[in-house]
Amino acid sequence: MDSMTLDDALKHHFGYDSFRPLQREIVEASLAGDDILALLPTGGGKSLCFQLPAIVRPGLTLVVSPLIALMKDQVDGLTANGIPATFLNSSIDARTGAQRLDALDRGAYDLLYVAPERLVMPSFLSQMERWNVHRIAIDEAHCVSEWGHDFRPEYRQIAVLRERFPAVPMIAVTATATDHVRDDIERFLHLHEPRRFVGSFNRPNLQYRVLGKTDPFKQLLALATARVRESGIVYVASRQSADDLAERLSAAGIRALPYHAGLSPDTRVRNQNLFIRDEVQVVCATIAFGMGIDKPNVRYVVHYDVPKNLEGYYQETGRAGRDGLPSDCVLFFSGGDAAKQRFFIRQIPGDAERARADRLLREMLDYAATSQCRRAFILRYFGEPNVADRCDGCDNCLEPTERIDGTIGAAKLLSCVYRIRAHSGFATGAKHVIDVLMGRTSEKMTSWGHDRLSTYGVGAEHTDDEWNALLSEMLRLGYLEREPTHRTVLLTGEGLAALKEQREVWFARPRVLAGKGKGRKKRAVAAVTQAADDLFEHLRRLRKRLADEQGVPPYVVFSDATLREMAASKPATLVDFRGVSGVGDMKLERYGPAFVDAIQAFEAGAASASL
Repeated sequence: MDSMTLDDALKHHFGYDSFRPLQREIVEASLAGDDILALLPTGGGKSLCFQLPAIVRPGLTLVVSPLIALMKDQVDGLTANGIPATFLNSSIDARTGAQRLDALDRGAYDLLYVAPERLVMPSFLSQMERWNVHRIAIDEAHCVSEWGHDFRPEYRQIAVLRERFPAVPMIAVTATATDHVRDDIERFLHLHEPRRFVGSFNRPNLQYRVLGKTDPFKQLLALATARVRESGIVYVASRQSADDLAERLSAAGIRALPYHAGLSPDTRVRNQNLFIRDEVQVVCATIAFGMGIDKPNVRYVVHYDVPKNLEGYYQETGRAGRDGLPSDCVLFFSGGDAAKQRFFIRQIPGDAERARADRLLREMLDYAATSQCRRAFILRYFGEPNVADRCDGCDNCLEPTERIDGTIGAAKLLSCVYRIRAHSGFATGAKHVIDVLMGRTSEKMTSWGHDRLSTYGVGAEHTDDEWNALLSEMLRLGYLEREPTHRTVLLTGEGLAALKEQREVWFARPRVLAGKGKGRKKRAVAAVTQAADDLFEHLRRLRKRLADEQGVPPYVVFSDATLREMAASKPATLVDFRGVSGVGDMKLERYGPAFVDAIQAFEAGAASASL
């Protein structure tokens, strides 16, 4: 198939005038029958790489996907574009499943989405042999590797497809994969001399920031209130935190719901649907469970607790701004979070597993603490060559923070923790350690004899905030640890070595405000102005009504990016309307008249109002 025909198919079905980086090359390689490993950033158009070949060539494309909700999102979007697609999973009843199987026997679909668990069912594999399978796509392929951040043992079962259908080409796609994970994908899926396509991991529309975790709920509320009409995801470390945060945000006027494995399946589906249909602004989700959604207008992702590794963090932040519009990725960080993660790592059985988890956490903590460009840090982690040292899209580039020499303070702090335990035989909480350093008096101070320690009063030149910042850094470095039950502070072996060796300690002054960087001012103001534009809101209300009538999320009708282009260009005819990015022929026919009429009516009303 020549490239002009591919361009026509791209516009006809998806409404786009041009391919994103590497999409054309991947599609052409797939049509040539090659096995493929494609690594493209979240929002980089991975799905189109197997959807377009399925449309332009006869036969069925089988798509293996790990998440039920993600299957439904994909199928809803394809159906809205006039592409015959379906899914088989546990969310549908037996009658619906039987109907879809009959339709598959008739060759009624171009794409079929299934979970990996279904592949080991002998009856399903036998049925597949009747369906003229021409291509197999493995979505979220990093799940096959134990070195990946989201290993799923059932993904290893996918290899049965290669045994049963050795001549059917396979494409494996993922947004995050280190070199080791890439090798595992090719090995465990038995890809035949695959062609590798590795796109840039850079998401230029995302701004990365790290805030010192001082009063996290207050910080989160300020951030969400400033974006009150926008969608956000808040990742937390525990189910209880997800429930509590959602309740507190709702009480403060931010519509929020939890999403985690402790909820019933029906509740999870309900909460997710309310979010993707813009009925709820914020979802509070556990990092462990994740969010299998394809909602393109998530404007911010907040990590309320530090993630276990940088790969997972990158993928989760990638759920922001899939439509290409400016979006924010904010990590709340404290050394206490690091200490908590290390405690959990110590519970992991097996030396190798613990060492690997510790290495991954150190990389994540280095990202949180770096004073260099955060985008460059992420890109170098994924092995991207020729990375610029400055991006003008992260807090460190936009508002460089002061580097503090904490060597003397660290020695005082570590020595104080050591001497408290040596003198009393027990450890204390961080507040008491700081009180000793500040030379404060209290009943405990006198009865425990801590006012007689050599470190008593040696730190009065610093404020409590400065000592807390330094203590957080000591926890991050692993020089101190916090006992999880009583929250007492303990000196580690590494900390004792650092104290004896008088190691230098430099760290960046923590940021605590949730403001936006100066370099984003023009983009942020433009986005806010456009989002507040009366015509955009008018079109958004129309989109919501049409989506509700059809029982689909609003972004299945049109993305925010497409609506904003409409609001800017104000197409007056269907010919003009087709020129808007994201308007394919099916959507032109289905929605064009309603949107053109709405734009004309709005313009007429605005003209009358100005007279």
